[in-house]
Amino acid sequence: MNWTWFHKLGSPKWFYEISGRWLPWLACAAALLLVVGTVWALAFAPQDYQQGNSFRIIYIHVPAALLAQSCYIMLAVAGAVGLIWKMKLADVAVQQAAPIGAWMTFIALFTGAVWGKPTWGAWWVWDARLTSMLILLFLYFGIIALGQAISNRDSAAKACAVLAIVGVVNIPIIKYSVEWWNTLHQPATFKLTEKPAMPAEMWVPLLIMVIGFYCFFACVLLMRMRLEVLRREARSSWAKAEVRARVEGVR
Repeated sequence: MNWTWFHKLGSPKWFYEISGRWLPWLACAAALLLVVGTVWALAFAPQDYQQGNSFRIIYIHVPAALLAQSCYIMLAVAGAVGLIWKMKLADVAVQQAAPIGAWMTFIALFTGAVWGKPTWGAWWVWDARLTSMLILLFLYFGIIALGQAISNRDSAAKACAVLAIVGVVNIPIIKYSVEWWNTLHQPATFKLTEKPAMPAEMWVPLLIMVIGFYCFFACVLLMRMRLEVLRREARSSWAKAEVRARVEGVR
């Protein structure tokens, strides 16, 4: 297997150049998928026979919840890469992805509360799934706070990486909480080994929204990482040339 691409990730300049090629495609894909998924979900998907139109919040809640968990797994992987191979871009990924993951977790919790009120009769219950998702939000806050509180960049990177790796144990708890404990939360909406419980008119737009959320995440993450790379490499000749070219382009 050719691992050249992995070693190239150690080069901020190479990452900046290749990510610039990906961004337009990711942005277009995210915009198209989110528009199609939203219109399909709100205008064409049928009502749920039990929950009526209130179930439509699933098209925001599920993608946000999936992305919040996937983002944290990415933080743990990036943290491990940073600790083992001392790759600077790994720390950039951790620092720039953590706020996005925190927002996705908050959106999942908020939409879950809005959905829970008409379904369960309460905005919040100390359910296993909800509580573990709240812990995930605190883990994100911890990584963000560590990154800002420690002035030494290397020390901050190590601390954030360790917290990300240790905290990843919460992800399987979130996933299997509805199976391990008695919980009000419904089982997983998507299971690769089982046929979806919903008709295709409902789950197809949900799948489109999930893919759209991931494309949006990738687009925003690359934009944030590119800005951070320019900031950290401000003294290098290639970064100065890039900034100069953009300033002249604006003029």
